[in-house]
Amino acid sequence: MELRDIEIFLTLAELLHFGRTAERLLVSVARVSQAIKKQERGIGAELFYRDSRNVRLTPAGEQLRRDLAPIYRGLQESMERARLAAQGKTGELRIGMIPANAHDLRRYWEAFRSRHPQWGLRLRHAPFVEPFAGLRRGEVDLLVTWLPVHEPDLIVGPTMFAERRVLAVSVDHELAGRTSASVEMLGDFQVARGKPIPDYWAESYTPWHTPRGNVIERSAEIENVDDIFTLISAGEIVNVFPVHVSRYWNRPDMDWLPIDDMAALDYGLVWRGEAENDMIRAFAQVVRDLGAL
Repeated sequence: MELRDIEIFLTLAELLHFGRTAERLLVSVARVSQAIKKQERGIGAELFYRDSRNVRLTPAGEQLRRDLAPIYRGLQESMERARLAAQGKTGELRIGMIPANAHDLRRYWEAFRSRHPQWGLRLRHAPFVEPFAGLRRGEVDLLVTWLPVHEPDLIVGPTMFAERRVLAVSVDHELAGRTSASVEMLGDFQVARGKPIPDYWAESYTPWHTPRGNVIERSAEIENVDDIFTLISAGEIVNVFPVHVSRYWNRPDMDWLPIDDMAALDYGLVWRGEAENDMIRAFAQVVRDLGAL
């Protein structure tokens, strides 16, 4: 089995969606399908159950995933260590970003690189669905995420920034064109619901009830930001975002309304206690020294 085919299989096993697998790996859907069919022919069994609505691992697929994942991860780590050695570096700190404003935070990246030239620094996108899975799987060392985080195995470090919130609506929506929105307005519409995320973490982003006690209804569960934007554009939902999203994802089909009565949303560092090392401690110290934006 070729290395690229292993990557395709493991990514599809994670996302369970041919289109999103193709998007992540920058290949065509046909290439994903061909790789899976080739693997199934070689193994002599189906690896995925698939129909027009769902993609699921078969027992053989689940076994292959369990066997291949650590091998593939080990190969990636070996190549990464060789790359760092060639650059004269002894390690690399991997930071997962749930917010999209990595450019705004560049003073932290620059200070860390300046203070610790012996270490590399790599920024990676981190999905808000299963937000802490990357930390727990060892795919990232630090996570920049909104707070609070109440997970017994995770350590919450310093706050990096806080942002006010805006409401995204379709340009054809009845709220479009207003100068502001309120939390109470959310009780009249549906907002997105990510799956699966902790309830307390979801509530810190968008409350379950308005100040008057009305339920803020959630839509069908979604898996990524693109799905949210599609539903907003179609007028099916409205959705709360930190204000930087309106700058980084400014779209002609959406209007952004400041929410005047919502507190700012804090974002900070989180890491797995068992994985804490000198690089993690050094970066957290950089943030403490520079302070929050």
